[in-house]
Amino acid sequence: MVHNLCLTMRSHEIQSRTLVEDIRSLRLITGIKTPYLLDGRLDLKAYDGLINMQITQGVEGVIVGGPAGEGHLMSWDEHISLIGHTVARFGASLKVIGNTGSNSTGEAMQATEQGFAVGMHASLQINPYCGKTSIPGVLAHFNSVLPMGPMIIYNMPSRTGQDILPCVIQTLSASPNFVGIKECAGNDRVRQYAEDGKTVWCGMDHECHDARWDLGATGAMSVTSNLIPGLIRELVAGKKSPSLNKKLMPLIEWLLHEPALTGLNTALAQLGVVWPVFRLPYVPLPLSKRQEFVRVVEDIGREHFVGEREVQVLDDNDFILVGRY
Repeated sequence: MVHNLCLTMRSHEIQSRTLVEDIRSLRLITGIKTPYLLDGRLDLKAYDGLINMQITQGVEGVIVGGPAGEGHLMSWDEHISLIGHTVARFGASLKVIGNTGSNSTGEAMQATEQGFAVGMHASLQINPYCGKTSIPGVLAHFNSVLPMGPMIIYNMPSRTGQDILPCVIQTLSASPNFVGIKECAGNDRVRQYAEDGKTVWCGMDHECHDARWDLGATGAMSVTSNLIPGLIRELVAGKKSPSLNKKLMPLIEWLLHEPALTGLNTALAQLGVVWPVFRLPYVPLPLSKRQEFVRVVEDIGREHFVGEREVQVLDDNDFILVGRY
């Protein structure tokens, strides 16, 4: 027997709860980057600037504290506070999806309760990683959180070491709080879920165009949209455009050269929209890749990227690496 000792929802939380269908309609959701001050604390001014640029370019939702936002480097206090801040400032303009998953079921339950208490519209939940568990364990984990509100499952086997199988999704989808899947296991799986009538977002930028237009994905949950939100919006919500997809592929591949969040922070710093600060263990890309990024920006067009400053190549000593913050 699994005891779901969830906090009882208060009446105002029930009244303000986002409809699952409202989340399912979103075409482009950005895994938003979390910028830092020079001492490693969260830079809310730069963060608000990034969100405003997303809204202006048609992004419909953001994932707060996801892998791109380096939620795994945040304390839970930082994490929940950032979700609440995002809801308070921008919740009327886009949907706020809090990454409140954990490899610990107890942590996931507590964080998800707190996330909904501060107003997030849906939670993003990953399966237990590192130690992993059995399929019944995965189901018990998700079912401990599912009653709390709208939930998106995040399947990223390369990070967790365990694929979330379709049989798990089939079981979870019986809940009225089940929204859909952020799928990173390939477009065959995207096609399978779409044909089965489930809402699925492509979680891999290099596959999102084909997933959207050929395989039935609702849209994308993107990292690259931090940099070029308008063009990624066009890619997944405009019309089928193999030529645009080809044009953007050098940037997407540049981000994927090393873990995407390493390239993302490097890119945003060179665009002048965040301080060049890294929380360890992440470090900037090497000089050759920083130079390559400038060429990629010039090829696509600086006007399509966030920020207003000219793109520049930063030197090694321009970056600040912070171990404690």
